[in-house]
Amino acid sequence: MCDTLVAKGGTTASGAMLFAKNSDREANEAQYPLFVPAQRHEKDARLRCTYIEIDQARETHAVLLSRPFWMWGAEMGANEHGVAIGNEAVHAKIAPGAAPALIGMDLLRLGLERGASAEEALDVITSLLGEHGQGGNCAHKGRFEYHNSFIVADAADAFVLETVGREWAVERVAAKRSISNSYTIGRDFERTSQGAEGLAIEHGLMREGEALDFAGAFANRKRSALASGHQRWCRTSALLTGRGSGLRAAEMMGFLRDHGAQAARARDWRPDGILGGAVSAHATYGPVRRFGQTTGSWVAEVGNGRAVHWLTATAAPDTGIFKPVFFGPGFEGAALPDFGPAPTDIYDARTRWWRHERLHRAVLRNYPERMAAYAPERDRLEASFGERVDALLARGGGAEEAGALSRAIWREADAAAERWYEQVRKIPENPAFRPSTPMAAHWGSLARQARMPG
Repeated sequence: MCDTLVAKGGTTASGAMLFAKNSDREANEAQYPLFVPAQRHEKDARLRCTYIEIDQARETHAVLLSRPFWMWGAEMGANEHGVAIGNEAVHAKIAPGAAPALIGMDLLRLGLERGASAEEALDVITSLLGEHGQGGNCAHKGRFEYHNSFIVADAADAFVLETVGREWAVERVAAKRSISNSYTIGRDFERTSQGAEGLAIEHGLMREGEALDFAGAFANRKRSALASGHQRWCRTSALLTGRGSGLRAAEMMGFLRDHGAQAARARDWRPDGILGGAVSAHATYGPVRRFGQTTGSWVAEVGNGRAVHWLTATAAPDTGIFKPVFFGPGFEGAALPDFGPAPTDIYDARTRWWRHERLHRAVLRNYPERMAAYAPERDRLEASFGERVDALLARGGGAEEAGALSRAIWREADAAAERWYEQVRKIPENPAFRPSTPMAAHWGSLARQARMPG
């Protein structure tokens, strides 16, 4: 369960492309920012992806990724040329492949490493999909196979790619677009794979001579409804279209913190129960919601002199703070923040992801009152980060200054998070807002699995 959004430059305040994604996975499945430099590879070199080995490209681009700790691929990321990609699980009437192949996160990383534009990255993904197929377990624990959809964007262009097996359809984004865990491309595709129509006919999903409706033919609406895929797509679409023109990165961050229309109406809302329709997802009890925790969030602003990526590098964006990284055209060589050691699924206080989990999980014990204790300061601090970044861009600051600013902001954010944790711990639990028994049991089990202290 994930949500990805894009707004082309003509709809934004800065004239740059805005991209955003929440990665929703299992609650202990830590992910982290990973930088991989550009490289030249030997002729006939081979590349080990998550499950299979494929031919390596002779040259690969520098990439910045948000990578779940156990896989080769990534949930979202960008490359040195300003291409950004996010993917989603989608559910079709045709079962996904269980045999090891490329998983969606592998295809995402391969598109970034090999594509210097959105169009090139799209071609990389569709070519590799045709050659190797997609399949294999995408779950950290248990089993979860799925087909994939993607938003692939750069400063000039953006595409939605939806797949079923080796087949696919592409829609060129006109202005703004979002995807969730549902098929959304109907008959208005720009192009499809040669075998898409034949696959639908073979499985009795359309008749020969009919016009292909990609979503109409392939979408498993009931399975998507269990993941609230269509509901969240409607929500993110409404958030995007409701803003009109002049969209800003800070508003994209707000979209990624959205808990749905019901939460917006309730001052004492807390994450408990079914939780369908929330863009900022919280794991809860039940087989579907296992995969419903936002474990990483990313907003990118690329083009028109900007190459700024705002990362939480933590779970639960509603409880965390976005921090800038300068990476891409115009900021070649900018120093990256200290991302720290890579986390795993076991608690490790040396890692930023798990340090934040102390705050996140403490907040869940009394969500309304504990969030209210520090959210205003968090919002002011995050806004000040944006002002400092805008000031640097306005005066034409270079890579060295940008790198120094980014590293300073990440240190400030880390210090603030530690302060907020201590602040939250002093606020007692309130019986009115205490998690339900099933919710508390679920998170207690997660804590024991991760060996969290306390």
